[in-house]
Amino acid sequence: MAMAPAWLSAPRAALSHLDGVVVPAAASRFRSETAARVVAVVFRPRTTVVSAAAQRSLVAVAAATATVPAAAAGGDDEAGTPFVEEMRAAAMRLHSRDQARDGRNEAPMEPPIAKWQPTVDGYLRFLVDSKLVFQTLEAIVHRAAVPWYAEFRDTGLERSEPLRKDLEWFRQQGHAIPEPSAPGITYASSLEELSGKDPPAFVCHLYNVYLGHTAGGRIIGKKVGEKINLQKELEFYEWEGDLSQMQQNVRAKLNRVASGWSRAEKDRCLGEMEKAFTCSIDLRRHMFMLP
Repeated sequence: MAMAPAWLSAPRAALSHLDGVVVPAAASRFRSETAARVVAVVFRPRTTVVSAAAQRSLVAVAAATATVPAAAAGGDDEAGTPFVEEMRAAAMRLHSRDQARDGRNEAPMEPPIAKWQPTVDGYLRFLVDSKLVFQTLEAIVHRAAVPWYAEFRDTGLERSEPLRKDLEWFRQQGHAIPEPSAPGITYASSLEELSGKDPPAFVCHLYNVYLGHTAGGRIIGKKVGEKINLQKELEFYEWEGDLSQMQQNVRAKLNRVASGWSRAEKDRCLGEMEKAFTCSIDLRRHMFMLP
């Protein structure tokens, strides 16, 4: 049985879930978190006397408005669930039982980040491979050999240019910038192939890379930066504008695109989630460096 990413083996009480990624509460210390923070609000009902006519009116309004978000976003299945929610559920199932209530794996694939002993060289290899993967995704949607790939142009979540700037900063500090390594090259090649032969499966990787980086990816960046005593907040982990809105825009685009898929195409997309997780973990292996 495949196991899901460990990024993050924190107590469940300290976690929140975003796009199928387990995110520790410590994420709030990121500068971009202000836009992305999820706030839980508990409503306590009050007893109010409403006439029968008013109740009928309220029910009619609620029934009419309840369908608006789904219809606007598109991509709902027969039960009315937005497809992005199906993707999130598929991702959550790949987590370990310690990480998520819906997790089905006995243990995480990655060691807890607290046990990592990363080096600057290993971190640089991770950044270089990540840049290649983002470049590949961005080039595929820019070419739009499949017309609806164009939906995912200029989302604001693109990271190849920020990574280029970060790697240039490391070079100026005297570090040698390595060439892409096997994990990045293999993943990029796989994305190119998949984008041509199975677009729904390709979209699963785009979802995991783009939205996963805005959640657990930021946690990893912060923790690894602390461990290697990095005296700079990398642009890889900063976004221009309202990150929460950019995330929501991408989810809406995913729902809209999926609205034109058959059930079989949706299932192929969901079935690719395990491979998407595995490929992302392979990129991070540069940073494990256990004692």
